[in-house]
Amino acid sequence: MGYKIIESEYRFLTILWQNEPVESPKLVKLCEEALGWKKSTTYTVIKNLSLKGIIENVNTIVRSVVPQEEIVKQESEHFLERTFNGDVMGLFAHFLKDRKLSKEEAERIRKMIEEEK
Repeated sequence: MGYKIIESEYRFLTILWQNEPVESPKLVKLCEEALGWKKSTTYTVIKNLSLKGIIENVNTIVRSVVPQEEIVKQESEHFLERTFNGDVMGLFAHFLKDRKLSKEEAERIRKMIEEEK
């Protein structure tokens, strides 16, 4: 299932994931500190993400309903499609253009490829 979220909602979610479950007043303070948001902005994002079914706010306790891994996977796929037309090799070529992989990184990538075969 696809969830349409915007950048500010994703930034909010990263704060929520690190602190959940969290009382909404504390979440307001966390968003003010980390994002410079006003109280009304945080509550608007809580409402919007609740309406999308991504989080819930029950008795002032906010928690995610959709697992972090699912949102991160979706956002990664969206980035790959938008930036590289879905071309994984294009992503790797661009990333490795000016960067050398460590032996450990290369080994991890090799193992990931082997597991996909």
